[in-house]
Amino acid sequence: MDRIVEIDAPNLCVVTQPGVINARLKAAVAEHGLFYAPDPASFEMCSIGGNLGTNAGGLCCVKYGQTRDSVLSLEVVMADGSVIRTGGKNVKDVAGYSLTHLMVGSQGTLGLITEATLRLRPTPPIRGTLLAFFPTLESAGEAVAGIAAAGLSPVTLELMDRLTIRDVDDVHALGLDRDAAAMLMIESDLPGAAADDELARAETVCVEVGATSTVRSQTPAEADLLRQARRAAHFALERIGEVKMEDVGVPRSRVPDMLRAVEAIAAKHDVRIGTFGHAGDGNLHPDLVLERGAPRAEAVTKAVQADLYRAALDLGGTVTGEHGIGSARREWLEEQRGPDAVRVMWAIKTALDPQGLLNPGRVLP
Repeated sequence: MDRIVEIDAPNLCVVTQPGVINARLKAAVAEHGLFYAPDPASFEMCSIGGNLGTNAGGLCCVKYGQTRDSVLSLEVVMADGSVIRTGGKNVKDVAGYSLTHLMVGSQGTLGLITEATLRLRPTPPIRGTLLAFFPTLESAGEAVAGIAAAGLSPVTLELMDRLTIRDVDDVHALGLDRDAAAMLMIESDLPGAAADDELARAETVCVEVGATSTVRSQTPAEADLLRQARRAAHFALERIGEVKMEDVGVPRSRVPDMLRAVEAIAAKHDVRIGTFGHAGDGNLHPDLVLERGAPRAEAVTKAVQADLYRAALDLGGTVTGEHGIGSARREWLEEQRGPDAVRVMWAIKTALDPQGLLNPGRVLP
């Protein structure tokens, strides 16, 4: 099911089947001067169906939201074989319960998505890119909180720590500051002088909280190279060991606290953790890097995960910002949502899939 059914430029939407790769959809609508915003780091290989199933995030969430925010309607096959449509091409439609929002992010446990109508936008201007380097993770986190407090909404606000910076630079030879404790990549897709103003204001915030250096991309090609390097952060870390990616989120103002917690957890367990992620919306990916074949790797991983999840929850955050509960985090769902919320989720699951046919053993504890 990998066909783009219709690109409807007048209504700013596209109808697609779930097997279409995100990057292919972006390229197809770009030929019509249109832009599909959801932008997972794995956009060159991930499918629209997978993005819908997990309510995928990505590099542009800070401005454009998660996948759910770009979905107008779904065609869904239910567990009993019936087929429903949850909406249409209308921008505003509040008839009945929001079944679209129920299905997006349900990880295949409530129905099978066979078609989606997705919201498009006019293609924005070419992005300007700013890199800011910091002497501590905490100062980078303070910059993230400061940019949000200043009322700025850059299209991208990404973070990499020292371990990730060095590994990415080893792979791509970008000339990054390898001694910096952290780097922020800040992008604006506002038109003309407005982009320069947004980046200048963000730069001011970074300098005020202690950035040691800042640099702006000089060409679109240079900006694209920096963006691709950030996308490859996880794969760069895999060069130095066995990597276990995590996915936690906290309110943006608590990013400095979460970064401090990650450092403390790494020290407590005497392990390497490379942290990167979508700092602009508080979504961080602490990657546990272990020696290949290390003894007790599974036990260490579980202990680190438990501490990361507990730290995120204590800061008012979540055990998953964009990857989903799946099976690995099921035991934490009730811890975060509470028993009554899980009871409601089970009631929905039982009503829609009484025989437990759809993706059994996932999401609900």
